[in-house]
Amino acid sequence: MGLKGHPILKNSKEIEILRKANAIVMEILLTLKEAVRPGVSTFEFEELALELCERKRVKPAFKGYRGYPYALCVSVNEEVVHGMPRKDKILKEGDIVSFDFGVVYDGYVGDAAITVGVGKISEEARRLLETTEEALRFAIEKARVGNKIGDISHAIQRRVEREGFNVIRDFVGHGIGRSLHEPPEVPNYGKPGRGLRLEPGLVLAIEPMVSAGSYEVVILNDGWTAVTRDGSLSAHFEHSVAITPSGPIILSQV
Repeated sequence: MGLKGHPILKNSKEIEILRKANAIVMEILLTLKEAVRPGVSTFEFEELALELCERKRVKPAFKGYRGYPYALCVSVNEEVVHGMPRKDKILKEGDIVSFDFGVVYDGYVGDAAITVGVGKISEEARRLLETTEEALRFAIEKARVGNKIGDISHAIQRRVEREGFNVIRDFVGHGIGRSLHEPPEVPNYGKPGRGLRLEPGLVLAIEPMVSAGSYEVVILNDGWTAVTRDGSLSAHFEHSVAITPSGPIILSQV
């Protein structure tokens, strides 16, 4: 991603707008989650996401961003991130599917992600989802004034590797505001006490991506979809979080 430059700190008014943007994102993600079942194509989620954006009068943040043609990233099983919606990609019992989605509301961007099981999933898949979501919670707990980016990164890596899983290293979290990707980068692995010191007004999209096998990825011929090199399952959870004097505020929740 290569996000260089100084972080753009947000005032309380901007954080409130970002809260509204992210709440809309999570409302849409939860609606998509309710629609997950065997036999549904991943393109149907794209159509639903667009319909919900229109209903809520927001612009999808991903569509057209760096040439990406869709509103939604929908990644199944070994697909880590940036999976493209397809009419011929049909969910089946036991799959796991990740939705990564963003909107633009009043000039500011909301961004979040969830991973959902399709029907009854394997014990490994269940443990992978639980571990990834818990790693995000641990990371958010470290998103406090005076801590450093490395404290967030280390919290994710430690939780993930304790379960025998691996953090994907080729993709990182990021600052967010008027742009989808702002500095700083927020890696999902690293050493505590390293990197940028966290200040009030910093807003971060923290997004652990975790593999049940190798952390190495390859990009498919569509130029977007990243998959685990060894074909192992991958999960992805993301919240946008504001750093405040009273502690982290999860903006992407309803």
